Amino acid sequence: MHVSLSALALTAMTVRFYAISDSFYCLLFVFCSTLVGYNFVKYDALARTQQNKWRIELKFIVLLSLFAFLVCLYLFFQFHWYVQLFVVFPMFLTLLYTLPFFPNKSNARNWKGVKIYIVSFCWVLMTVFFPLVFGRIAFDSSVFWLSIQRFILIFVLVLIFEIIDVTKDDPHLQTVPQMIGVEKTKKLGYLLLSILVLIDVLQPQIHWIALSFKILISVTITFFLYYSKETKSRYYSSFWVEGIPIFWWLLFLVLMEN
Repeated sequence: MHVSLSALALTAMTVRFYAISDSFYCLLFVFCSTLVGYNFVKYDALARTQQNKWRIELKFIVLLSLFAFLVCLYLFFQFHWYVQLFVVFPMFLTLLYTLPFFPNKSNARNWKGVKIYIVSFCWVLMTVFFPLVFGRIAFDSSVFWLSIQRFILIFVLVLIFEIIDVTKDDPHLQTVPQMIGVEKTKKLGYLLLSILVLIDVLQPQIHWIALSFKILISVTITFFLYYSKETKSRYYSSFWVEGIPIFWWLLFLVLMEN
């Protein structure tokens, strides 16, 4: 639910940026599809291997995911054909990420060094491009820069997860901290956040509210990145870090109202 709210928040910002009307189905689909996709990725193997030992919590998760899937299915058939066609791509990536499609090969989640890129790319697809396709918004240079900034945002947030899990992850995964070390990973994150802000600074017309907003968010993420380490609790990443987009959206609403 927490991750789904974060995806909803990022999508709602795209909807607001491009003044997409009648976006309820779009936002609901992103929320429910994220819930289904995240739970599928996280609990698929557990649900298939422990069918006779399901705990109440797992049963609830399965029922909730099933309900969200039915909502997604209903919404899918309400979309125009080109929106349906677009949705197939991130759905395929999610399946590829979770299930081994090729003989004697692991799923994409366990491919060496690619996990962070697949996750970031899928979030860009669903929180930037999906609402634009849904709203029939023409792609221009602003879409390109927004997608780059969104990719950087998700990439750095995932870096925090990888730092916390650096000693728990299989060395074969070759996550960024495993390849270059924790301190260099943090420096990479700082550099990427600087680029995120610089993109706004270099625009032909600087929107000072948007720039101030990006600076504040980048400082917030920098704070969490700086204090991330292997000994941090999972709640540090799975609650606080995942909640940053929600905070971002609430802050955005406050600034826009004023």
